[in-house]
Amino acid sequence: MSLHDIRASLATDGLAAEPSRSGVAATQRVFAALLQRILTFDLKPFDEISEGGLADQMDVSRTPVREALARLAKLQLVEIFPQRGTVIAPLRVADLKRSQFMRECLECGLLRRALRSPERARLVEALRAEISVERTLASIGDEARFYGSDELFHRRIALAAGLPDIWENISDAKLHMDRFRHLMLASVETLSVIVEQHEKIVSAIDARDRQAAELALKTHLRRIFAFLHPAYDAHPEYFEKGELKLVDPAWFDD
Repeated sequence: MSLHDIRASLATDGLAAEPSRSGVAATQRVFAALLQRILTFDLKPFDEISEGGLADQMDVSRTPVREALARLAKLQLVEIFPQRGTVIAPLRVADLKRSQFMRECLECGLLRRALRSPERARLVEALRAEISVERTLASIGDEARFYGSDELFHRRIALAAGLPDIWENISDAKLHMDRFRHLMLASVETLSVIVEQHEKIVSAIDARDRQAAELALKTHLRRIFAFLHPAYDAHPEYFEKGELKLVDPAWFDD
């Protein structure tokens, strides 16, 4: 099961569901719960966690906790120090940069295929319908559902490109982007800006203007880098020690 599937299950099953009821194995359930807590800063960078404490909290043995932590360590979300314990990994600009690069490469490729698709007109219709949903959610300040709609907007492009299953790979690739987003956008982003950027992407797709569509998509995905400095100013304690290394979005250009 991919991270995308695991995170989707959280929205329907809940974190406290018993394995027998949710159908999720103990290790997977622990991993999903910890992942969600890390992404949303319920577990903050440099927080110390222990196998025993987590096992007691989640009413499981230490084995699934140990296995879940090993998976999170591979994703660079926790750091395990033998004989010392485990801490939540700090925010690293290098992780965000890598995550952005992988996502942009995949989504631009999907966009080019979608522009050539015979389903392009239906895609435009579906994306505009999604934007209408986003406007409503933005107007009532429902950020959680708004970002769910935001993901669906991008997934629809993958579907039109004939590669719906690739969203699982994108979901995994953008994991560190999601972590930064929870910190940054909740405080400094306005949902209306995202809606406007989506509108530009759709208009370019409708006009079958590849150059404009790619520019609009890249601008949308790279906007996160504009918030690095404000995020660091607000929470310098969350970042890896040392100076903040800002990223010029032009670095991602071919």
